[in-house]
Amino acid sequence: MSLLESVKKLSNEYAKETVAVRRQLHAHPELSYQEFDTARLVAEKLTSFGLKPQEGVARTGVVALIEGKNPSKRVIALRADLDALPIHEANNVSYKSQNPGVMHACGHDVHTSSLLGTAKILNEVKTQFEGSVKLIFQPGEEKNPGGASYMIKEGALENPRPLSIIGQHVMPLLPVGKIGFREGMYMASSDEIYLKIIGKGGHGATPELTIDPVVIAATIIIALQQVISRNASPKQPTVLTFGRIIGEGATNIIPDEVNIAGTFRALNEVWRQSGLAKIKKMAESMAEGMGRK
Repeated sequence: MSLLESVKKLSNEYAKETVAVRRQLHAHPELSYQEFDTARLVAEKLTSFGLKPQEGVARTGVVALIEGKNPSKRVIALRADLDALPIHEANNVSYKSQNPGVMHACGHDVHTSSLLGTAKILNEVKTQFEGSVKLIFQPGEEKNPGGASYMIKEGALENPRPLSIIGQHVMPLLPVGKIGFREGMYMASSDEIYLKIIGKGGHGATPELTIDPVVIAATIIIALQQVISRNASPKQPTVLTFGRIIGEGATNIIPDEVNIAGTFRALNEVWRQSGLAKIKKMAESMAEGMGRK
């Protein structure tokens, strides 16, 4: 039986087991750098496959190695992420998140379970291929500066060093059974942006006695879209999104401050730095012009 035939046979054989692992992970999501149970499950599964996982890399990361024939001839790495997002799950499924306010909404449960299934298959067919496959289960993908940087600092890409890394990511828009590849850049940088608008709170019936941070914040959010529409080249993909706004006032009370959080994504490093500088300058100058910083 050829290697391809062996992989297809085992994929069908272990499909239900992989789905079960995914649902188990989905029901028990953990936030960035808190993936202790997730990492423990990964290590237990890898051990049951006959592998020797290295645990505790970058706190909750896991690394393992599958050696085929002539293991030093070529080394590639396969990577998955472990963490979930601080989102309340509203789905009504049997494997719904049991951790209130935490959900695998970005598909990391799929990534992890898929890599575990892949590890089991590759370890069973390792006599049919040359080289080695390094398995990397990364924590903290959703929280800057990202678990990848910490794992690299702790030597996850050494002994042996892979020639290339493949990182799978789910894409719901693709039909089931299809995968996508693209040469060059595909995933954008992701900078987190935090703005605090400090005003002067007071009663909503006497706004002239206040410096309203809600109005200032709303104006800044709308104006900052011009950084994209009037500064970025239409040929250069870039996105600025604000997804969190907190102003602890009331229906008739203007708060003292408003906090805003968002992300800025770009595919060009020169524009990335320029865009971030423009966002900072515009937000500060607008706040100052409207009465606060």
